[in-house]
Amino acid sequence: MTVTYFKRYKMQIDLNLIRDILPQEFANYSFLPWTRRLLQQHADAKYSSFCDELDSHVFPCLGDANGCLKLMNEISCRVGFVPQATWLLVYSPPGCTHLENCGTVQGIKNPNDIGSIQNLGISKAHRGKGLGTELLLQSLRGFASVGVSAVSLEVTAHNEGALKLYKNVGFTVTNIVYKSADLAY
Repeated sequence: MTVTYFKRYKMQIDLNLIRDILPQEFANYSFLPWTRRLLQQHADAKYSSFCDELDSHVFPCLGDANGCLKLMNEISCRVGFVPQATWLLVYSPPGCTHLENCGTVQGIKNPNDIGSIQNLGISKAHRGKGLGTELLLQSLRGFASVGVSAVSLEVTAHNEGALKLYKNVGFTVTNIVYKSADLAY
């Protein structure tokens, strides 16, 4: 095992910046608000979004389907869990009744009343369509609806797509941290 350190950015946004951004609609996609009955679907979306990505090395549970289910259960049971900031994105192919779980985001409110985005992910086949931006905005609107005025997140520095998304929405870097991970070579 080799210990590797991954650079991560702590980012934050003032929710006043998103107040006037209206929701977008996407053909064949639906944004489903949190209910406990969607726990497995959130875990499936989390796994398909992160299983082959860098963050599954930084956080090994993201590279394991059971790990994603356990993580989703832990997040949803935490004090401060914000159901209004937790969304599932599903895709319904034309002419099909089957729903594909293709995106997820969870929200936690910290004791200092700052919201915290957890594990926003879009599966590979659905990236590049603006869905991640809208999923993020759905979560931010949910935080605002419960009186949160600022939201933070952490992102791995090498995740250029996520960094671009967060910066485009209005997040700014507030700190740099390093996360250690054991990597097998």
